[in-house]
Amino acid sequence: MPIIYLSPSTQENNLYVNGGTEEEWMNRLADIMEPYLSASGIRFTRNTPDMTAASSIVASNSGNYDLHLALHSNAAPEGQYGQVRGVLVFYYPGSIRGREAATLIADNLKAVYPLPNLVRTEPTTTIGEVRKVRAPSVFLELGYHDNPDDATWVKHNLDPIARSIVLGLTEYFGLPFLEPTTPRPAVVDVNWGSLNIRDRPDTTSAVLARAYDGAPITVLGQWQNWYSVRLGNLVGWASADYITLV
Repeated sequence: MPIIYLSPSTQENNLYVNGGTEEEWMNRLADIMEPYLSASGIRFTRNTPDMTAASSIVASNSGNYDLHLALHSNAAPEGQYGQVRGVLVFYYPGSIRGREAATLIADNLKAVYPLPNLVRTEPTTTIGEVRKVRAPSVFLELGYHDNPDDATWVKHNLDPIARSIVLGLTEYFGLPFLEPTTPRPAVVDVNWGSLNIRDRPDTTSAVLARAYDGAPITVLGQWQNWYSVRLGNLVGWASADYITLV
């Protein structure tokens, strides 16, 4: 099952022109992304606001992540404050997977950003969270927080933005996109030893864990005859035929 390092901005001094900070609004966005990620079977580790870009890079590199995703908003150069708009999706040049993820995320953001022609991907070697992480990386600059229109777009569209980003991630990982629902308690219901919790909704995919008959399990979403589930701290996929909602 894919796992990402989710890295919302820790820049508490970057102020939005209409209130709040880059750190605040990117962390709110990450909060809304989490249920979408879990429902679609994407595991994640997330940084915390007390961290820095440097410590986030160290944390990302200490794990085995399939993608590093950084959430930021931008600011125009001095002399152009409030005059620039657009969404930039950065990736490392030469990273085929990074470019693929960036393209898919950008394509989905075009559906929710009011000026889709100003959403573009761009290679970079200057951003640490792109250049220094081991995993393929995407670094999002979601509008310009010194521009009133972009700042308002971010603050009033957190859910559509979160949904579009995760939709791009499911396309990247080849997973079904599921809308988050209220987690439902359930139990494993098998006539033999255990139920396989799998990496993907496919009987040939890797087994992540086994849940024994009667074990409590949480259903996060459903695709065809598969549930995305949480077993303890593990998120995976299991056949709906052998799970009973309670």
